[in-house]
Order: sequence, then C-alpha cells, then structure tokens
Amino acid sequence: MRAIWSGALSFGLVNIPIKMYTASKDEGLDFDLLHKKDYSPIRYAKVCKTEEKEVPYNELVKGYEYEKGDYVILQQDDFIKANVKKTKTIDVLEFVNEGEIDSVYYEKPYYLEPDKSAQKAYSLMIEALRKSKKVGIAKFVIRTRQRLGIIKPLDNVIVLNQMRFQSEIKDAKEIKAPNLEVSDKEIEMALALINQLSGDFKPEEFHDTYTEDLKKLIDEKAKGEKITAKEETIQETSNVTDLMALLKKSLEQEKEKEEPKRIYNQT
Repeated sequence: MRAIWSGALSFGLVNIPIKMYTASKDEGLDFDLLHKKDYSPIRYAKVCKTEEKEVPYNELVKGYEYEKGDYVILQQDDFIKANVKKTKTIDVLEFVNEGEIDSVYYEKPYYLEPDKSAQKAYSLMIEALRKSKKVGIAKFVIRTRQRLGIIKPLDNVIVLNQMRFQSEIKDAKEIKAPNLEVSDKEIEMALALINQLSGDFKPEEFHDTYTEDLKKLIDEKAKGEKITAKEETIQETSNVTDLMALLKKSLEQEKEKEEPKRIYNQT
C-alpha cells in the first residue's frame, strides 16, 4: 500500500509519528463513456470559459471567489501555511464510549502505521484503548479540509474512521416517518423473525453478488451470446394490511430454509 499522509498522532503531550493508508477499496466495475456513433472513448477536458479552449493540467491553479468575479489564488503550500500543526497532526481531543456514536456519522476508514521510533508508544495506545473500552475523538486535515474521526484498535493496528460533522448530517425531521402503535402480538412475531435470522457477523460471507452477475453478463456479451433475463419472482410492492400474516409467512419460509441444515447435521 502507498501512504497518503504522514504526520503525528497526538494525545496529551504524546506524539506518535505515523503514516496513513486508505483501509477500503472499490470493487465495482469501471465503465468508460463512449460515443454512441462509433464507440470512441470520451475524455474529460478542462475548458477555459473565457477563451473556450482546453487548459493543460500544469496551467491550473486553485482559486477562492471571495467576491463576484474576484479570486484569491492559493498555492499548495498555502494550505499548510494556514495552520502547520493541524495539517501534520491527528489531534485526539477526548475519549468516549463507542456506543454513543451513531453509525450515520461514519464515512471512511484509514490505517495508521507507526514510525519505527514510535512503536512502543503506538502499542501503548492500542492497549490503553482496549482496557478503557473507549475510542478517541480526533480532528485532522486531509485534502484541504479538516475532518472529524475516531481512533480505535483493530487487532494490532490503529484505525482512524473518518466521520461527518454534525453540520453535514441532514435533519431526519424532513422524512415523513409514521409513529403508529403496534400490538404486543405483532412485536412478539417480529422479534421471533429477528431471532430466526440472528447469527454471528462474519464479514467474509458477504460480497457483491450483483457485480458478479454483471461481470458474467459482460463475459457472455463479449462472446456474442444471447442475453436473456433470469426468470425470478419479484415481490410486488403493496400496502401492508395484514402484518401478522406476513410475519407468520416469513417465519415459515425461514424455518423451511433451516430444515435441510438440521437434517444434514443429524447424519
């Protein structure tokens, strides 16, 4: 992996020199835009609005429009000069219980790797986080923006999970969500279905089956094979009028799926 950022992980007076690596990857298929007429690839061009000409990359600069039509031009080192410490430090501000953080705030994970001279301090932070059962709330600057994040251990590695600020979360009050009463019997049946579908989380068992199906279709088209849609029953959207009947039917379906497993385990 290639480091995308280097600096220090700081809490109190402790500074741990680290490198940051992206912890996630996109496994989706990449599609190119083509000209429908002759299937020629389409490229993206940076065009000057005044001259109506394409501008090469080495002639591009970043500008902030502080008044209509007036720009302040920023060079790359200006983003560092704004606050050197903040651009080079992941600053842990406080420690909280992870259960207090709603999943809506999580955005993107990074791995933090210590410098050879800081391995003892790095290991100490991992053990302290484990023992305290807390996560660190931190601020850091990356790609010209300050971000919020939490640090927590994953095995022997510290993970920095980039988070959204409160101001970046849209108000859920805009959603027209109902607040209707449900019967004890309906809750009991829904809990039975949840229990029926409960198990240990094994992330390796989940993968992008749609992309796999799409790749198979692409392979078939590349071979000139005729493509036909799979005949699958798609449940139509309808008004849910009898919750108990639907819950009962769902439970029965899940029990039928479990039967072969039980028979197999007994032999």
